[in-house]
Formats: sequence, C-alpha cells, structure tokens
Amino acid sequence: MAVSIDDIRKLKELTGVGLTDAKNALVAADGDFDKALEEMRKKGLTKAEKKADREALEGVIDSYVHGGRIGVLVEVNCETDFVARTDGFKEFAHLIALQVASMNPIYVSEADIPAEEVERVRNEALSNESLKSKPADIAEKIVEGQVKKHFAEKVLLNQSYIMDDSMTVGQFLKETVAKTGENVVIRRFKRIELGVND
Repeated sequence: MAVSIDDIRKLKELTGVGLTDAKNALVAADGDFDKALEEMRKKGLTKAEKKADREALEGVIDSYVHGGRIGVLVEVNCETDFVARTDGFKEFAHLIALQVASMNPIYVSEADIPAEEVERVRNEALSNESLKSKPADIAEKIVEGQVKKHFAEKVLLNQSYIMDDSMTVGQFLKETVAKTGENVVIRRFKRIELGVND
C-alpha cells in the first residue's frame, strides 16, 4: 500500500524513529496513521526502558515564573552535552517546569515518597470502619487502591501531562528518551509560591 511522505515524516518526528521504520509502520497499519503511531510508541517506549540504566550527568536547569506568584526550577539530565544543547531537550525541560508550576507535585517518582509517609497513609486507610466487614484480601486491595489514589497527583511522573492528557508525564518522558536516543532523567524540582510556606 502507498503511504504519503508527509505521514512518514510526521510519524518520524513524533516517535524519533528512522524514515524506513516510520514507512514500514504505516504500511503495516494499512496507512492508518493513528494505528501506526500507537505501534511505534510501544516500540519506542520499550527501547526507552532499556536506556534507563545508563548514567545521565549532563543536562539543563530550567526556570519558569508564572505571573510573579509561582516560580519553578527544574533539573533535567541526559547523557551528553550534545543532547543537552538541543532545542528539543531544552523544550522538554521547560515543559516539565510548566507542569510543576501548574500541577504542584511533591515527588518526582514513587521511589521518592518516604516509606513512613506511605505507611501513615496506609494505616489511615486501614483504620476505616467499613473495611472491618470485608474479607482480608478484598480489604488489602481496597487499601492499596486508596494509597495509590492518595499519591497519584502528588507524583510528577504519574500526573496527566498538561499539554496532552492522553498520556502521563512518565510516558512523555519515555517518548523524549526515544526521540533523543539517550537516557533522560527528571532529577529534581523546586516550586515556590508567593505567601505559601513549604
């Protein structure tokens, strides 16, 4: 099946794959762009996960100030200075700063949540009277769900991405890894809001 060169280029841009891979994906999807994009995203995310173990010590610190009332500093790392200087990488860091300003996360990832905080929320959920009448395995699942829900909006990588709510920030990060070909890490952030103490 013939596919348009515009679609091939667009798919290449969105996924960070080569032109041949983009063309093959479109042919395999019978020219259905959305289907091809979904397949390429899956492949790209798999490659991105393999890069996660590589050391990322280069990068940028980006800042964003919203209306003089909210300020954000974010450190985003990659493997090479070459990638750190690209417009795409700088834009990614800036979009993460916008996300932090807008959604006010507390942690970058679930691994950053202190164990005692998880335990506190878990114990709070366990003390709910309605759980006492439930079987132990069901009660455990309910508690796990409540703990996950409690931290869902507090963890940056788990938040819905503000520029495209069909994906999480974590998925956006993996797409960026696929595009750059390097491990990319959101190392840390600091958000300051006028008149609000930490």
